[in-house]
Amino acid sequence: MSQNEATSGQAQSYAAAGVSIGDADLVKTRIQQSIASTLDARSLGVGSFGSLYHLQGYEDPVLVSSCDGVGTKLKLAAILDRNRTVGYDIVNHCINDILCCGAMPLFFLDYIAMARLNKEQVADIIEGLSAACRDGGVALIGGETAEMPGFYTEGMYDLVGFVVGVVERHSIIDGKRIVPGDVILGLPSSGLHTNGYSLARKVFDIDTTPSNLNRHYPELGRSLGDALLEPHLPYHRVLQPYLSVIKGLAHITGGGFQGNVCRILPEGTAATLDRGAWTVPPIFQLIREAGSIAEEEMYRVFNMGIGMVLITSPEHAVRLAEAVPDAYTIGRIVRHNVGEQVVFN
Repeated sequence: MSQNEATSGQAQSYAAAGVSIGDADLVKTRIQQSIASTLDARSLGVGSFGSLYHLQGYEDPVLVSSCDGVGTKLKLAAILDRNRTVGYDIVNHCINDILCCGAMPLFFLDYIAMARLNKEQVADIIEGLSAACRDGGVALIGGETAEMPGFYTEGMYDLVGFVVGVVERHSIIDGKRIVPGDVILGLPSSGLHTNGYSLARKVFDIDTTPSNLNRHYPELGRSLGDALLEPHLPYHRVLQPYLSVIKGLAHITGGGFQGNVCRILPEGTAATLDRGAWTVPPIFQLIREAGSIAEEEMYRVFNMGIGMVLITSPEHAVRLAEAVPDAYTIGRIVRHNVGEQVVFN
């Protein structure tokens, strides 16, 4: 008798297949309660098949959007059952991406998927998302929670975010005004942010020995897990008053400096960066030593303590360095003929 024949006479249900509609309804109720504090009068409809948002108060608005995921940092959060911080990670990562165009965030949507709905896990994630949206002045207007048995590993989940922001057309930051002689400033990161975790997991053998996350390192002043789960920082609040004098912004994510700064440089220009201009945080030193990783590889994978790079004229650089907390002067724009557009000296 085939498997199909053996089961054809048995009553089947969605719950028997691993999907609980009742649990999904309970989760949706908790989500509605959590996101309510992020909404204002511009959020016209949440909870229907689509979410509505009323754009107002702009002369010539340009919408700027970004979609991204947290990546394998999620595995560490799930192992340690500390799922609130990843909400901050995805919201702040997406906000920083649209900030590079000069845009301020309007609203945010999320996508959470797992094998079976874990109500407490989802509640923690949504609480983190909601708190990050409140802090960032963003409306959390919708999303999707998917239960996919047989597809995801039990206990693990995926988290993706989508943000929409706005900038007046005349205020778009696109790097076109960057010229040789301009100054490059860097804003400090809080750690790895949301990139390089596949390498960090391999270096510390976390997949096979998860307990390594609980190890305390004197140079970190805390456990490895605490350092690796430090949330991604947002930069829009601190930079908003100065966007008019900033010529270019680069969010240092996957690909490090070489993979991101070059994206905003006009033809004929290059960025020279000084590695000695800032102190690299201990977590990066620890990763490098534990994994015997070459310095060039470290700077191509990780942000190395600089989460956002901004470029401005020399006359405005002094003001920005004084006004923006912990900003470092890390390089200059020079003429470029051949070779890489982003180099360290």
